[in-house]
Amino acid sequence: MAGRPAAADGAAPGEAVIDRALRLLAAFENRGDALSLAQLSTRAGLPKATTLRLARRLAAWGALERTGDGDYVIGLRLLEVASLSPRGHGLRSAALPFMEDLHHATGQHVLLAVRDEREAVLVERLSAHRAGQVLFRVGGRIPLHATGVGLVLLAFGPRELQEEVMAGDLPLPAERRSLSPDELRRTVARVRREGVAVASLQHPEPMSSVAAPVLDGQQTVIAALSVVAPTASLQPATIAPAVVAVARAVSRAVQRSGPRLPLTSG
Repeated sequence: MAGRPAAADGAAPGEAVIDRALRLLAAFENRGDALSLAQLSTRAGLPKATTLRLARRLAAWGALERTGDGDYVIGLRLLEVASLSPRGHGLRSAALPFMEDLHHATGQHVLLAVRDEREAVLVERLSAHRAGQVLFRVGGRIPLHATGVGLVLLAFGPRELQEEVMAGDLPLPAERRSLSPDELRRTVARVRREGVAVASLQHPEPMSSVAAPVLDGQQTVIAALSVVAPTASLQPATIAPAVVAVARAVSRAVQRSGPRLPLTSG
């Protein structure tokens, strides 16, 4: 019996137009990406004709915009839509005043992240120019096993999630090795026991983070808050109480804010 013929436009058989449009949006991997039609076509794995047709539709709606050189960039309409997310806007609104206090008190980077399946997604970041360079960006994805916020979301997350992460690859780029499942299991147990995570990373210079959980009224973790600073200047034992106190203050603010925020995805 003959198989189904390939779609004429290069998409997988039965692939919906919306799926192809999402492939175009997913082609933008980094902040500020400006892609030519050819680059967009290659990254999305679609023919140029299909790419052009979909890109024009997305640009008309505002999901994409054109530069003066004719390249495509992510449009402001997507930012408007993303800002409506309860896990983004609602959580940020509750957390931001406390994050600002912590930022001013420490003079270091302060991050807020939520979980999306097996990754952490940064929803807010307050930067400190003198605190070293951190490449994490709002909307960026962070591995659960190798960062402070990730370890908190993992340690206070479902047991099934922990087992799934431990069964996968666990690279530690800063140390040029992989974490073993037993190492991660011990780390997760320590984070849950102590209520705080300490992690080191090379991003792009030696940095360390101290993170604590943000909990809802049912004591379910909905976010993680951290301070990130150059390893040479960060003293975890000194800064951890402040991070924990601010995370608890954010938790109380979230619990007072009314309707329960959606649980972490996955």
